[in-house]
Amino acid sequence: MVWTRGGDASTGAVTGAPSPGGLRERKKQRTRDALIRSALELFTAHGYEETTIDEIAEAVDVSQRTFFRYFASKEEVVFAVQEMVEARFIEELERRPSAEVPLEALHNAVMTSWDEIGDAIRTVIPLELHMRTYRMIESTPALVAAHLRRYSELEEQIARLVARREGLDVAADPRPRVVVAAFSGVMRVAGKVWGEGEDVSVESIRRITEEYLAQIVPAVSGDWPRRGA
Repeated sequence: MVWTRGGDASTGAVTGAPSPGGLRERKKQRTRDALIRSALELFTAHGYEETTIDEIAEAVDVSQRTFFRYFASKEEVVFAVQEMVEARFIEELERRPSAEVPLEALHNAVMTSWDEIGDAIRTVIPLELHMRTYRMIESTPALVAAHLRRYSELEEQIARLVARREGLDVAADPRPRVVVAAFSGVMRVAGKVWGEGEDVSVESIRRITEEYLAQIVPAVSGDWPRRGA
């Protein structure tokens, strides 16, 4: 998702007032963000299954019909912020220099994207609510299944991107899917460790992610220091 800035209000006489289309888009974005915040607050406070779409719409003072203009289901609202995070990562991966080998590109893409992701999340919801949402997903069977399905689709998208970068056929060469599977597994573990902690800061997830990604090569190469060695 892309946000655009309007003109500088202090120079409206020079640049002109924002177009009606721009005002409408900002209003729509505010309504969408409000639906996300209210839905996640209700889900984390009362439970995903227990919360109705009518309750979400009522919290924002809109109709159920308005809700469905923005989201097809409750599940779509749950993962709206996560989709934004994933989109930022994909954009950064596509920008990585071609000289970077796949694992290096994946590592650098995720670490660089965190520079913007924290601010992007905070434009919609507090980071503390983002963590509560993560925990709620992990404790809700229907959402765990949806999360795994979405993650599988994301892994395939990333594998195809990696294959394209390397000039490979993802159907004939298993390496793009293998490296992405290793990377994704580590990211899931890092996310779990972060979600179980008390520090909800972007700095915390960056540190944990960096620490765990740094262990991929030593772990698979068998470079494990022995106790007492």
